[in-house]
Amino acid sequence: MLHFPSYAKRLAEVIPDGTLAFFDENDQLQKVSVHSLAAGKKVILFGVPGAFTPTCSLKHVPGFIEKAEELKSKGIDEILLISVNDPFVMKAWAKTYPENKHVKFLADGSLTYTNALGLELDLSEKGLGIRSRRFALLVDDLKVKIANIESGGEFTVSSADDILKAL
Repeated sequence: MLHFPSYAKRLAEVIPDGTLAFFDENDQLQKVSVHSLAAGKKVILFGVPGAFTPTCSLKHVPGFIEKAEELKSKGIDEILLISVNDPFVMKAWAKTYPENKHVKFLADGSLTYTNALGLELDLSEKGLGIRSRRFALLVDDLKVKIANIESGGEFTVSSADDILKAL
């Protein structure tokens, strides 16, 4: 099991499997395993504290949407966004980015996958409960190659530009 506070020694570990939810193009609720999305592929798995929150909505997610083509041109197969929100919230949030063609909005409503990664963040004092740290992982065939994990509510190392620099 990954626990990222000591991320340097976690590189090259296989990410845990887990089930996340999303609405497909036919508006049907789907459940998908992380391994089925990432096995044999180079993917970016990035997490945010919450849908519709300012930094997530105005900076983090738009950066990956804007840089998606450039990331794909550098060999990225999938860009996967995870948030500790239910799939209905994630669907509504995704609709606020009509230009998005490549970022898949995935719900971790019960915090199960975020816990498996060891990337939970207690935002109870802000009325948000336990959420996800802000992070960006570059995963190649299920192995973590880059783990950019933010402290607290910061946004300094997990942007699309940070991943692009590392590719």
